[in-house]
Amino acid sequence: MRSIRYLISIFALFLALAASAAASPDDGFREPCTDRYPLRHPYFGDLHVHTQLSLDASTQGTRNRPGDAYRFARGERLGVQPYDAEDRPLRSVRIARPLDFAAVTDHVELLGEWNICNTPSLAGYGSLVCRIYRRWPRAAFFWMNFTAARAKRAGFCGEDGAVCLAASRAPWAEIQDAAEAAYDRSSACSFTSFVGYEWTGAVGPGNNFHRNVIFKSHVVPELPASFVDGPRLDQLWARLRAECTQQQGGCDAVVIPHNSNLSGGTMFQTDRPDGSPITADDARSRAGFETLVEVMQHKGDSECMLGNGSEDELCGFEKLAMNSFSGRYVSFLAEPPVARQFVRNALKEGLAQEERLGVNPFEYGIIAGTDTHLGTPGLVAEDADYPGHGGAGTPAAEAVPKGLPDAIDFNPGGLAVLWAEENSRTALFEAMRRREAYGTSGPRIVLRFFGGWELERDLCARQSFAATGYAHGVPMGSVLPSSVQPQHAAPVFAVSALRDPGVEGHPGAPLQRIQIIKGWLADGALHEKVYEVAGTPDNGAGVDLATCVASGAGHDSLCNVWTDPDFDASQRSFYYARVVENPTCRWSQQLCNARGVRCDRPETISEGLEPCCSPQHRPVIQERAWSSPIWYRPAPVRDD
Repeated sequence: MRSIRYLISIFALFLALAASAAASPDDGFREPCTDRYPLRHPYFGDLHVHTQLSLDASTQGTRNRPGDAYRFARGERLGVQPYDAEDRPLRSVRIARPLDFAAVTDHVELLGEWNICNTPSLAGYGSLVCRIYRRWPRAAFFWMNFTAARAKRAGFCGEDGAVCLAASRAPWAEIQDAAEAAYDRSSACSFTSFVGYEWTGAVGPGNNFHRNVIFKSHVVPELPASFVDGPRLDQLWARLRAECTQQQGGCDAVVIPHNSNLSGGTMFQTDRPDGSPITADDARSRAGFETLVEVMQHKGDSECMLGNGSEDELCGFEKLAMNSFSGRYVSFLAEPPVARQFVRNALKEGLAQEERLGVNPFEYGIIAGTDTHLGTPGLVAEDADYPGHGGAGTPAAEAVPKGLPDAIDFNPGGLAVLWAEENSRTALFEAMRRREAYGTSGPRIVLRFFGGWELERDLCARQSFAATGYAHGVPMGSVLPSSVQPQHAAPVFAVSALRDPGVEGHPGAPLQRIQIIKGWLADGALHEKVYEVAGTPDNGAGVDLATCVASGAGHDSLCNVWTDPDFDASQRSFYYARVVENPTCRWSQQLCNARGVRCDRPETISEGLEPCCSPQHRPVIQERAWSSPIWYRPAPVRDD
């Protein structure tokens, strides 16, 4: 009888998934996708991409526009700065594997000002600010950015910024047109592009609380909402409701908090602007839009940090030594990171806020991205040819930097992965909405994570791993249904990972282990624990720093079905999986080796390569993937 019920449930699941996918019309006309996966497929992409339309990118010499970025994402070679006297790029880059999806997310706060300073026919082109922009671009950037950070505009923008708002229409239209041109509406469904932008909020000495806004379809607001015109998060959410989700035509959006490691604790605020605690309505507004968070990008990892709420040894991954942008440039503003700027701590704080408010404002799924400022989405390979990503890194407008092409504590960034039935805007956006997503530090690791109450112990040996996970549990990003929880039962989690197969000449690294990270609330205190559930850290894996040749055992795949041995049904909790590869050489070590640096021989350390031998240099990396969490909420107590 049990096997019959199992077969019926699997059949019902297939029908439900197929019906939901077929019933959701995509953005405008498109042919049905030839490749459709009722049990969903992992699609790899980048939702954090800047081009020349972003003021900071343009002042560093970036010339690639949104259309160029999408061509790069689809596998075309792209030139990057610097350029010679004939405007030919002196460097070029290409990704070995095209992305499945991407979104250009240029900064909108100075979109009109950028257009004015670059268009002689527009009023304001001859202003002092624009003359400085064209003569000393980086000086203009810091001036204009300082003004924007105070929610103000340049004088030439006119009353209420009307001149600059009008000038922002052309680049906003270019962003939309590029996304439309790149979207594959044929049955091949080879590439999906999303219209998006970055809302670039900041407070105090460079503490960012930036957000990327990603729209479901071509139906978007007439103008994007900027920090300059509304510097509070509740104003962003209100604009999106008024100009998108409450309008006719199918406009919808998700809002993704930027990497939080340079936010100084402002990214995950639990106070209102007047200092009072957030309310349940505030939490609902945030949770309604903010379904995902960026855990990593080229400016470092934001998962967790040793001594800042965690004793997890793997929290030392890709860390920066300061807590804000300003601390990178002005020494007396440099302060150490604080606990509130890390994602794991925000996930834990969400449990406490839910206990207080009945709503979890930080119920985030997890992704990663690049935050490239070269217009090069998905440029994540750890190799000696990494050119940097611009932005807060080393400028290359005039010449290729001597030595290293980027700050040694920066990295190539990561990827977002979405589990969806097909590669279309509708299917991928719904994956973002339901948080069935994960992030990687660059490799194309395939990660599945299910939770339930009655998942069988032999699930890893079955071909029905995913079908059973959906039929008898919930995928990453979901809440465990406490209404069907057997009495005294602990949740069961099924996790599976496949190594990145790599490409010819560049194989992916073997997997070392899978961990499950738990956070919970007990007696008003927040806790966390890391469980080893597959593989082992003691597998003898290592890497020769002189040659970057890796050694030691590893795994092509790992899988386990695990039950929380410390489960307490009265405690709110979350669980997410972290997959870790064997050690490999970081991009910086590969480049230092390629340049002949030997730290015991000072004569080999040429100008610009001194960081290769600094105490801060981390030559080895263990690439990884992070699943979105699965949450547990205690069932409400009934008065019988």
